Amino acid sequence: MRIIICGAGKVGYSIAQQLSREDNEVTVIDYNAELIARINDRLDVQAIHGHASHPAVLKAARAEDADMLIAVTYSDEVNMVACQIGYSLFNIPTRIARIRHQDYLQAEWSDLYSNEQLALNVIISPEIEVAQAILRRLHAPGTLQVIPFGNDKLRICAVRLLEDCPVLNLPVHMVQQKAGDMPLAIIGVVQKGKFALSQETTMLHEGDDVYFAVDSSVMRPAMRLFGHNEKETRRALILGGGNIGAYLAQAIEEDREHGIKAKVVEFDAKRAEHIATELHHTTVLHGSALDREVLNEAGIQLCETVMCVTNDDETNILSALLAKRSGAERTFALINNASYSPLLSDLGVDVTINPREITVSRILQHVRRGRISAVHAIYDGDAEIIEAEVIATSSMVGKRISDIAPGRGVRFAAILRGEEVIFPDDDTQLHEKDHVIILALTGMVRKVERLFSVSVEYF
Repeated sequence: MRIIICGAGKVGYSIAQQLSREDNEVTVIDYNAELIARINDRLDVQAIHGHASHPAVLKAARAEDADMLIAVTYSDEVNMVACQIGYSLFNIPTRIARIRHQDYLQAEWSDLYSNEQLALNVIISPEIEVAQAILRRLHAPGTLQVIPFGNDKLRICAVRLLEDCPVLNLPVHMVQQKAGDMPLAIIGVVQKGKFALSQETTMLHEGDDVYFAVDSSVMRPAMRLFGHNEKETRRALILGGGNIGAYLAQAIEEDREHGIKAKVVEFDAKRAEHIATELHHTTVLHGSALDREVLNEAGIQLCETVMCVTNDDETNILSALLAKRSGAERTFALINNASYSPLLSDLGVDVTINPREITVSRILQHVRRGRISAVHAIYDGDAEIIEAEVIATSSMVGKRISDIAPGRGVRFAAILRGEEVIFPDDDTQLHEKDHVIILALTGMVRKVERLFSVSVEYF
């Protein structure tokens, strides 16, 4: 596949790195010469210095032969124009644009992105995607990550094993025995900073991060199995009133089911005043996320969860640590620099949110071939959780999982069959219309794509 990526920042670099590993023909365009030099030095892709929305630059990138254009520059307007030119002049079939300004995303302007107008196939808003990821963790206390499938009938979760965990120093097969009839399967583990698919003999130790698939109806007992019985959040504090913080506060207001009361602290006075007028049941305070007096005024010592979502990593880290020392039970920190993440759990930050990983996952969902409906990159791109459909013409219909044998590095985690959630073993047969949830190491993703490719007969 020939793919043009407009923008060589953190997201553009990550997408180029991921796709070039899979033998795609990738071209990256950016006006920043330093970013282009970094791409040239580190990645096996073509890098072009120039304006991503200029027709001559896109022509130099052989846009007429491209299968996809992914526009992730820092400018919404450049991203939109690049997609429009990619369609109008070069007829690029698939065009994906990152759009951050919320005014562009209002429902009343949705017609703007049709082929007759700006010609965008897919619009990705990182702020909304990140806020939704935070909310999923907020509603599942104790988790590091929560990914729902099948209208939330199934979840893939990650938890950290702490010193009081009842399954420490046990192999995976014994933990599964302790789970009994609970619909749950351990599928992956991070040990000493390295992600791997779990084996029956894998020993679980304090500090490990465990990934498991679970029927959503038994979420609470599943969490207790891994030593987590945290209280649900009733009071939340949001530090940072930017797009992410404002969206979080609005979503919490609209969520009647969980009944959470939230407060927001925002440093910029005009921004604080603006979001105060937009929110109806949320207290907005003007002040610094690092000012203890402001935090005390916000009632931080009574909060179950503090979400640090300013646009500065260091502020988020320090405010999360200050929140813990002030009595908050759980802290979330938004971290753009992935090199910080391994250090934070030892410091006391409970959950880190990586916007780049979340945005890349959404983009990969539209890059993947075959009948793939969802993709989630995990652990900084070391693996992907993929949802794929078994179609009528697939050679997998009626076969047992052991007969499919995609190879090491691929785990069939669960099957959604109508309303049923199935945790398969080697003898489980696949049926037409099954939605299969697969955990695959990055190097095995292409094999998964080929397994679920649409045969010519389908058409």
